Amino acid sequence: MFRRSTLRQAALLIAGSAILAFGLYQVHSHSGVTEGGVLGMTLLLRRWFGISPSASELVMDLCCYGLGWKLLGRGFLLRSLGASVSFSLFFRLFEQFDPLWPQLAELPLVAAVAGALFVGVGVGLCVRAGGAAGGDDALAMSIARLTGAPIERAYLLTDAVVLVLSLSYIPVGRILYSVLTVVISGQLIGLMQRIPFPKKQSAE
Repeated sequence: MFRRSTLRQAALLIAGSAILAFGLYQVHSHSGVTEGGVLGMTLLLRRWFGISPSASELVMDLCCYGLGWKLLGRGFLLRSLGASVSFSLFFRLFEQFDPLWPQLAELPLVAAVAGALFVGVGVGLCVRAGGAAGGDDALAMSIARLTGAPIERAYLLTDAVVLVLSLSYIPVGRILYSVLTVVISGQLIGLMQRIPFPKKQSAE
């Protein structure tokens, strides 16, 4: 029998991966507003080499998980692999459909905020479950564990490198919107990590 806590973790990981994949495909992939970290790198590879994030995300995640395995533990690695596979499957599913909001390309501010909400909630659920939805999440969690810094600051550090590389195909004006989306999503992830689970009421 699975423990209730294990089932809750699995449900959070699957839900978070689905939300993340939906937002990355429906918002970021079609709006010209990117993400940082591995998520942003998958979009960069898609733009320049036509590599689907459903494949590149999994490969890069495995590399990052290898770096954080010793620090974050075997349980974290297994949960993260599950989240990563779920993300790839959900992204592949969503790719079969046309974008719901193609007009977001003309509304970068709306795209930045909407994308941040999907990423912040999706990744936040996975982090809350003790796993990582992507390699950049594993890296940020490792940095936060090593330095004691809030996880949102660790995200900003890792995101900056990818945003600079993204200048190769995204205008500076759009990158500023991308900075906005990573700041908002990072704050949401940190907030969701700190919200306590409701305590079980004891039987009277």
